[in-house]
Amino acid sequence: MKSLPRILFILFVLGLIGFAVYTIQNNNSTIDEEEVEKKVSDVEPQILYDLRLGIAEFDIMNPILSKNRNVQDIAKIIYEPLVNLNYEYKAEPCLAVEWSKIENNAYLIKLREGVKWHDGTNFTAKDVKFTIDKIKSEEVSSIYKYNLGNVVGLDIIDNYTVKLTLDADVPFFEYNLTFPILSENYYEGQDFLATSKNRNPVGTGRFKVHAEEDGSLTLNRFKDYWGEKDKENIIGLKTIRVYMFNSMGEMYNSFKIGNIDLITTTNLYAENYIGTIGYNKKEYKGKEFDYIAFNTENKALAYPEMRKAIAMCIDKGSIIANYYNAKYYNAEFPLDYQNWIYSSDTFNSKYNPDQVDQLLIENGWEYKYSSWRKVEKYNTIRANFTLVVNSANEPRVAAADMIKEQLANKGINVTVKKVSDSQYYTYLANRNYDMVLMGTSIGLSPNINTYMGDGNYSLYYNEEVSSLINETKNIADNDVLKEKYQRIYQIYSEEMPFVSLYFNRATLCYSPNLMGDISPNCYSVFYNIENWYRQY
Repeated sequence: MKSLPRILFILFVLGLIGFAVYTIQNNNSTIDEEEVEKKVSDVEPQILYDLRLGIAEFDIMNPILSKNRNVQDIAKIIYEPLVNLNYEYKAEPCLAVEWSKIENNAYLIKLREGVKWHDGTNFTAKDVKFTIDKIKSEEVSSIYKYNLGNVVGLDIIDNYTVKLTLDADVPFFEYNLTFPILSENYYEGQDFLATSKNRNPVGTGRFKVHAEEDGSLTLNRFKDYWGEKDKENIIGLKTIRVYMFNSMGEMYNSFKIGNIDLITTTNLYAENYIGTIGYNKKEYKGKEFDYIAFNTENKALAYPEMRKAIAMCIDKGSIIANYYNAKYYNAEFPLDYQNWIYSSDTFNSKYNPDQVDQLLIENGWEYKYSSWRKVEKYNTIRANFTLVVNSANEPRVAAADMIKEQLANKGINVTVKKVSDSQYYTYLANRNYDMVLMGTSIGLSPNINTYMGDGNYSLYYNEEVSSLINETKNIADNDVLKEKYQRIYQIYSEEMPFVSLYFNRATLCYSPNLMGDISPNCYSVFYNIENWYRQY
């Protein structure tokens, strides 16, 4: 009993010591955590002013000879055209600072002075003539031949002025001046098609080819771009490494594991290769446009209400979901791809089958004996049609069959005629169809002659539309031009000479570490690339 106070005292002292140790350790731990957090917060993100790109199945870097889509994309930052297109597809100056239509078939073009080629020589009118002559020459196969198909003459007025003569009045011809320009001096004394210089010719763009080695190209920022004479401490992207891959599959895999920073694709099933996570993406409307052309000389399809009724029956969303992996965009008009002059305010051709009966009945049609019919001057006109489609295009065949079913649900009878390539083009040439499901690669100008002008596939003629199209050829005021197009849209919506279906979808997939204003469209994916950077 005498030892009990001593034991209690010892336990009390041990408790005080333990509490003190715990308090000290806890305070130290708190201090350590605060220090770690402070150190972490003090670490600045690492900024890298380089970029890693890829080319699958590389052919040649010469932009007027290459057929490779990846090359054509990257070429836009090395080589420059006379006229560029901005994010809304509006023509803007590039190597040409001004252009003027001086006659119906002639343009005067003023060139930019003070521009250097990557080898230090001066850009002049001789380079423009050299490039146009090469593109138009018979021995050269170029994707830009169409741009210059109507050019029949080029006169050099002085070192920075040229005159182009055409064989026809081409609406919005400045949009044809988007082909890249090559240096005459660089190719002097060379066989243009055979020379090794085609591998990496000089350009005037913001980036130039510095070296090619180990299956890759290195592009450096051009320090004398348009006379800027950039210094070493320029802000923004300085270097681009372009890796060569044997196949698109290899490039997909390289992107997936983080070895390149971006890819572009129109593949409906690209996610099967790169997955759905670990990257950002920007989607935009592509150049492939599908539509149904009506033969407006057909007795039943001559009536706008019948054409509108057919348009209202077509569920584009279901077609896209079932046959295009939900990767296409609904289209209301051929310019409905973000073109600056397009306005969607006037369109009313949305999917609306519930209103079809009312529309047709109000216009004198009746549903009788399993079809819509109308009596005009004692003649009975029936809504029974054939829809021609190319049998080689499986998604379009499937879409045609679905359209047939959608129209049948509202009593409009359609027979799908699936024909071979040669038969299909014969039908088109002879305009021998009631309706035809077709696709086209759109031009990027506001020219709509293909769809509503002379020779259109709908055999459609409207005197006011014809007059408006002719007027737009010579209007320089953008506000007036938009007013004219607004009226064209209204007439299209009222008369529906064809049904716009959908655009394909393109996707730019890029690393979460890639920073900057990334705003692609189907003309260029590299707008503002000089201000991009990587951040870790």
